[in-house]
Amino acid sequence: MTKAHDKLHGLPAARKAFLSGLRFTSLRLRLVVVFALVALTAAVSASGIAYWLNREAVLTRAQDAALKDFRQQLQARAGALPPHATQDELQVAASQMATSSQRYSVLLIGENAAGKRVYGYSDLDAFTLAKVPKALRDAVKKQQEVSSGNRSEYHLYWQRTMDHGTPYLVGGAKVIGGGPTGYMLKSLEPEAKDLSSLGWSLAIATALALVGSALLAQAAATTVLKPVHRLGVAARRLGEGKLDTRLRVSGTDELADLSRTFNRTAENLEKKVADMSARDEASRRFVADMSHELRTPLTAITAVTEVLEEELDAETGSVDPMIEPAVRLVVSETRRLNDLVENLMEVTRFDAGTAKLVLDDVDIADQITACIDARAWLDAVELDAERGIMVRLDPRRLDVVLANLIGNALKHGGSPVKVSVRIDGESLLIAVRDGGPGIPEDVLPHVFDRFYKASASRPRSEGSGLGLSIALENAHIHGGEITAANSPGGGAVFTLCLPRDPSPLTGEQGPDRDGGPESDGGPEAGGGRPEEGEETT
Repeated sequence: MTKAHDKLHGLPAARKAFLSGLRFTSLRLRLVVVFALVALTAAVSASGIAYWLNREAVLTRAQDAALKDFRQQLQARAGALPPHATQDELQVAASQMATSSQRYSVLLIGENAAGKRVYGYSDLDAFTLAKVPKALRDAVKKQQEVSSGNRSEYHLYWQRTMDHGTPYLVGGAKVIGGGPTGYMLKSLEPEAKDLSSLGWSLAIATALALVGSALLAQAAATTVLKPVHRLGVAARRLGEGKLDTRLRVSGTDELADLSRTFNRTAENLEKKVADMSARDEASRRFVADMSHELRTPLTAITAVTEVLEEELDAETGSVDPMIEPAVRLVVSETRRLNDLVENLMEVTRFDAGTAKLVLDDVDIADQITACIDARAWLDAVELDAERGIMVRLDPRRLDVVLANLIGNALKHGGSPVKVSVRIDGESLLIAVRDGGPGIPEDVLPHVFDRFYKASASRPRSEGSGLGLSIALENAHIHGGEITAANSPGGGAVFTLCLPRDPSPLTGEQGPDRDGGPESDGGPEAGGGRPEEGEETT
C-alpha cells in the first residue's frame, strides 16, 4: 500500500519534470524539432519523388506493353477480316484478341453488308461501348490528313479512367482501309496494388527516418548541450557567490573556448572581490580602531567639558564673559564628537555582523511611553497605542529606533508628532507622523543613507547623519523594515514594521504568546535613559 501510494504521488512530479524539460523554450527541444522537421522534409520529398518516378515508370511500362500488343492484335486479327464482316466474325476476332498475354477486353465495331452497325465483344459483362469515353471515341473516328509528317489517316489513342475505384487503360484505333474500329480495356489494378505497397513502404521508411533523426538529434543535443548545461550551472553558482566555481575544459572547439573564458572571468572576479573585501575589511577595522582609540581622549575631554559647563551654569560667574561662547561651542562639539564615535562603533558592529538580539517580552505601549518620558518629550508627542499588546523584541534596540524616529520628527518635522501602534497579522506596525512640510521627493530615497543630510547648507547640524541608518539596521536585525513617505494630509511618516516574535532569527524557542510570561517591567523594558551615543536627531 505504501509503495503504491508513493508511486501515485511520484507520477505528477515526474510528469512535471518531463514537461518542463520539453517546454518549447528548451534549446534541446528546439534542436530535436528542427532536426525532425529537416529529416521529415527530406524524407517526404525523397519519398514523393521516388513514388512519382516509380508510378510513371510502372504505368508507362504496363500501358506501352498493352497498347503495343493491342496494335499488333488489331492489325493481325481485325485487319484480316473482310470489309463488311458479320457480327459472328467480329465476335471471333475479339475473342482471339482477348487471349493475349496482356489480358485485356476487346470491343470491335463494324458495318455488315446491309450497312448496319455490328459489335463483337470478348466479354460483354466487362466491356461495352458505354465504358469508352466520348472524347476517345471522337478522336478514334476522326480521319487525319495524310502528309509527309503524318502517313496514317487513323491513329491509336488511349486514356486512363477510373471505374468504381479501379484504374483502367482504354485504347482505341480504326483499321486502315475501311476495317472495323477496335477498343481495348485493361485493368491497372495489379499496378495500383504494387504502387500502394510502394507508397506504404516509403511511408514506413519516412517514419523510420523521422524517428532516427529524432534520436540522432537527441544524441547531438546531449553532446552539444551538456557543456552548455554545465556552463549554466556554473554561472548560477557564481551568481550565488561561489566564486571558486570552475569548469573542466577538454577539447579545442568553441564550447571549450567558452569554458576557458568563463574560468578566466571567474578567476578575475574572485580576485577582484577578494581585493575589495580585503579593502572593505581594512576600512571597517580602521574605523573600529579609530573609534576605540578616540574613546580614551574623548573621555578625558568630556570630563573637562562637563566641568566647564558646570562653571558656566554656576552663579559665581568665574568664566570670563568674553570666552563664554567659545566654551559653550567646545562643550557642544565635544558632545557631538562623542555621539559620532559611539555611532561609528555601532555601525562597525553591524558591518562586522557581531550585533546580537537580546529578546524579551514587553508591552509595546509601556516601551514607547518610557522612551518618550526618558527624553522629556511627553508634551510634544501624542501616543495612540492600546496597552496589553505584548511583543517579543530587544528593548534596547527598539528604544534606539524609536528615539531616532521620534527625535528626527521633532527636530526636522515639528509638532504635532503622533506615534500610532497597530497589529497586522504577525507583524507590529509603529508609525511616526510629524506636522512638518514633508520630505522632498529627491531626498526620500536617501533618508536612510549614512552621513546623508537633506540640506548641504547645514553641514554643522547637530546630527551626524547616522541616526536613521542605525535605526534601519536595528530594524533589519529584528527581521523588520522601516519605510519613509509623505502623508497625504501633510508631514512625513516613518513606518516601522517588526515581526511579533523574531525568535527564529536568534535560534531560540519563543514562548507561547497566550500563556507566556509577561514583561516584568524591568529596567530595559522601562526604557531608562538613552544609551550613550544614541542619535535622536
